[in-house]
Amino acid sequence: MSPAIIIQPLNKEDIVLALRYAKSQNIAVAVRTGGHQYSGASSTGSPNIQLDLKKSFRAPEDQMLFEKDGKSFVRTSVSWSLGAFNKYLRKNKLFVPHGQCTNVHLGGHVQTGGYGQLGRSFGLLGDHVISLEIVDHEETCKEVTKETDPELFYAILGGSPGNFGVLTHFTLEAHRDRDYEGSRGLKALYWYDPDTLKRLLDILVAMSDDENFPRNYDLCVSVLSSSFKLLDLWPELDGAMREDHPEIYGENDLPFWPRTIVVYAQWVPFDKNDTCDMAWFDRIAEGSIFHQGVQQKPMSELTADWIFWNVREFDHPYIKRTYATNSTTLGKDGWASWVTNRINAIVVPEKNRCWLSAQLQCFGGKYSRFTTNADNGTSYSWRDSTILCTLDCFHSSEGTVRAEDWQRGNDAEGIGPNGIFSKQDRRVLWGSYGSFDLDASWRYYYEDQAKYERLQRARQAADPGGIFTPNTFAVKRWTGSNT
Repeated sequence: MSPAIIIQPLNKEDIVLALRYAKSQNIAVAVRTGGHQYSGASSTGSPNIQLDLKKSFRAPEDQMLFEKDGKSFVRTSVSWSLGAFNKYLRKNKLFVPHGQCTNVHLGGHVQTGGYGQLGRSFGLLGDHVISLEIVDHEETCKEVTKETDPELFYAILGGSPGNFGVLTHFTLEAHRDRDYEGSRGLKALYWYDPDTLKRLLDILVAMSDDENFPRNYDLCVSVLSSSFKLLDLWPELDGAMREDHPEIYGENDLPFWPRTIVVYAQWVPFDKNDTCDMAWFDRIAEGSIFHQGVQQKPMSELTADWIFWNVREFDHPYIKRTYATNSTTLGKDGWASWVTNRINAIVVPEKNRCWLSAQLQCFGGKYSRFTTNADNGTSYSWRDSTILCTLDCFHSSEGTVRAEDWQRGNDAEGIGPNGIFSKQDRRVLWGSYGSFDLDASWRYYYEDQAKYERLQRARQAADPGGIFTPNTFAVKRWTGSNT
């Protein structure tokens, strides 16, 4: 995409001037806060404008902690990266659930949810928002809360990959380390092997299929093709691998990583009587080539362990898929075997010029905060999902056809009335793919027509002139029934 102008505002006044100019020219404005946006919803084409807020609100006063009614809160801005925000909270012994990509910035991250390792135990980043500060279509700077404007609050948090105003700051309720003493986590590395992957996915599936599985546990399994920059994911690996596996270090003393599996497992107490099942960790760690044991750490430190401290997995284009399911019969249906075979088909051939970054995570169960936070005033979709499965296939120019064919096979076999993973095509806005005409593809991103029409009415109220609708991947204004 090529916007006609890219504007980097220094403050809210600059944003107001940009909106005023856009309205005078009858053009639209896209908003970027940094990091990545898979579908291009944070950009636009000429003659429209892109507002780049990556550096706009990075002054000390743009992050502030305060206490109220015995709870901790943080006001922050859209211009901070996830990595920087995590460090700020860690310094103050606080944490919130969030994603794993260090360079994603908070503006897009909070609006599309903030999915991450703490999904079952604490829900989404956006679940913790209590107020939003925006510049609206009338050039007014205002605060939006669930009480003052429930429809706009609902729409901003989960409603669209586009904007309902220019979000600049927001306030979150944060959790305190001292309230969750005894939390612990395991990060384990395995050489890639389909039998190992199947065993780990069986653990994930057993957890997902059991609706009574305790909320205390979170588990994520990742599969990474060779050449992945593993030290960016796990810096402590270097010394241990030099000693135990010197064969991966070449003549230039740089490691060449073979295919690997990485597992994140976490337990957090919510009550003084909660007891950790260490056998659960033992089953997961079995067969790993490196781990540092189950480490008891404050939650603010554990959240840093789950971050990938690099911008991109592989330096290639890629074809994205993120699937969601509400199935609780994946074990009976043989999904672990199926997805292992699908992954094996793309990561094993050495000459297909494709590289996989896969992530499979449990979110479900009737005690999961991801589930129970539904209907909390936000519009994040598919809150009854049990597993999210991301399969990002990076490729060279020679591997493009192979990557496309592989993803079409995943779609055909995994999703649909006879799909082994989900009978319904469920997608998430942060992991969007396929058609980027949201009006034509809304059924994949929202539970029903009533919800989409509610968001259309919110769009009509917040964006009557279309200034915040700079491309097709955005909820359209309400014009009547979508049937």
